[in-house]
Amino acid sequence: MINADEIAGILKQQIEQFKTEVQEDEVGTVISVGANLARVYGLRGVRSSELVEFPNGLLGVALNLEEDNVGVVIMGPDDEIKEGDKVRRTGRIASVPVGEALLGRVVDPLGQPIDGKGPIETTRLRTLENIAPTVIQRQPVKQPLQTGLRVLDALIPIGKGQRELIIGDRSTGKTAIAIDTIINQKGRNVFCIYVAIGQKNSTVAALAQVLEQKGAMAYTTIVAISPSEAASLRWLAPFAGCAMAEELMYAGKDVLIVYDDLTKHAQSYREMSLLLRRPPGREAYPGDIFYLHSRLLERAAKLSDEMGGGSMTALPVIETQAGDFSAYIPTNVISITDGQIYLTPELFFQGIRPAVDIGLSVSRVGGAAQTKAMKSVAGQLKLELAQYRDLAAFAKLASDLDKATQNQLARGEKLTELLKQPQYQPQPMEDQVALIYAATNGFVKDVPTDRLANWASGLIDFLHNQHPNIPAAIAESGQLSDDTRKQLDDALTAFNKSF
Repeated sequence: MINADEIAGILKQQIEQFKTEVQEDEVGTVISVGANLARVYGLRGVRSSELVEFPNGLLGVALNLEEDNVGVVIMGPDDEIKEGDKVRRTGRIASVPVGEALLGRVVDPLGQPIDGKGPIETTRLRTLENIAPTVIQRQPVKQPLQTGLRVLDALIPIGKGQRELIIGDRSTGKTAIAIDTIINQKGRNVFCIYVAIGQKNSTVAALAQVLEQKGAMAYTTIVAISPSEAASLRWLAPFAGCAMAEELMYAGKDVLIVYDDLTKHAQSYREMSLLLRRPPGREAYPGDIFYLHSRLLERAAKLSDEMGGGSMTALPVIETQAGDFSAYIPTNVISITDGQIYLTPELFFQGIRPAVDIGLSVSRVGGAAQTKAMKSVAGQLKLELAQYRDLAAFAKLASDLDKATQNQLARGEKLTELLKQPQYQPQPMEDQVALIYAATNGFVKDVPTDRLANWASGLIDFLHNQHPNIPAAIAESGQLSDDTRKQLDDALTAFNKSF
């Protein structure tokens, strides 16, 4: 039994603790809706990029703040929203869940899982739009990010914290380069985020399957949005991926992020801007299209040691039409990035894959990030390939060529053959160095060009089985010492005798 005094005491306590609070919500009214955009009247205090809530629980992002109304981008289907509906401010700026719990998962741009593996256990959120690190908070790019592709690691190297554009026509192998780079990060302590903007669900599923088979999904997050979804979600996808990468970067980790591709992203933004009646500019893109991509890519950096020394390396992808990289979006992104990997259909159909045009591709900071071993063999390779390209152009016109020219052409052909690499087979730096060293030091002159691929794979097996100390020494020191060179020469001579 509870006696009367106890009841009175409880009541007194309740009365003392009772507070009268008025909860004030700022509410607006939908005046028009369509194409996943709503115009809302009455949200006077709303902030740019703030989330607002519709009656059916759907969220929207305030994008256009005009004098008498707010243009809101709806995050999902707009079928149930109608004129006159009440819209409530949430006070939250658009943000996504972040943290290591997202690794190994496929999510949408709102951070919701779409891989059927259950909810994501993370409470941390990060706003989509953040200010890029300042000049003082950065340090120069000086560590290599190995792609595992000989042609890139030797000639167009990428460093941690760099932004390297992958550009080319459709079906020239742009995504393949990005995926190989992700697979090559296995065991290198680099986290990867792949943003698939407007790609078919079947493509994304196949890609997740490949990463799973190669053991790369464990350190990768895929942010995917299909072409059938609203333009608003396609516009958010890269920013969501970037926020997830930033969380890891500021925790002192190295991150690689691939935006595949920013052409579709620009088109989605153009669609939204035209529907919001923003004035169109060149090719009907809005005036701030350059700012859209620059504020996204500028967030990739190598942080200073005081900031934890983390890095975010960005590989944006741009699709050109008929090789026209002087179009609006390609030139914009070329001017924002630190170099570009240019892929051409001509090379692709000749069977040179990856179809990288070495003459047009450039890395503006990668050389500073190459290991000494790779630098020592890549210089000679660059020179010989440049001479070969010049000669090959003339050789088409000339009928009879002298012996020296013929030799140089044959050498160039062999080097080009050696830079070919099958998909999903990235190669460690020490194996690449051994192969390029062999090629530039005359160890392939007696090997028929059509057997070079067999020769290369045979050589790598031979080195790892018979002379494991050579690749180990290169990998450990990152240098090609005189002693290692001598051992490598002897091993190559022995291998050529047996081949």
